[in-house]
Amino acid sequence: MNHCCPKCKSTSVETRHVGRKIGGTAGAAAGAAAGIASATGGAEIGATLGVIAGPAGAIVGGIAGALIGGLLGGSSGCIAGSKLGEVIDERVLDNFRCLACSYSFSAPPSPHQAPQIHKF
Repeated sequence: MNHCCPKCKSTSVETRHVGRKIGGTAGAAAGAAAGIASATGGAEIGATLGVIAGPAGAIVGGIAGALIGGLLGGSSGCIAGSKLGEVIDERVLDNFRCLACSYSFSAPPSPHQAPQIHKF
């Protein structure tokens, strides 16, 4: 969807995605921390499965289980944080910036969106 700057009417507009970037980073960090915290379960499973290959297999399986737990937690946290940040971008932040005059603005509400009724 092409946006037009409300100040200078230029069509040279970029999308900033500030909320999505911050949400994705924070979600990835939180998810990785949660994944590493629960990595003991993954390490135990990996070590149990690795026992079939002997003591070295148990060690490698334990490390692999812990790494996979951290990676899965980080990626799922990043996805959740990005989605939350996307909602914040759309509803709260000035997500667009005019490249001609550097004015930041929000997108006008879509015609399918219900109008906001403010009671005073």
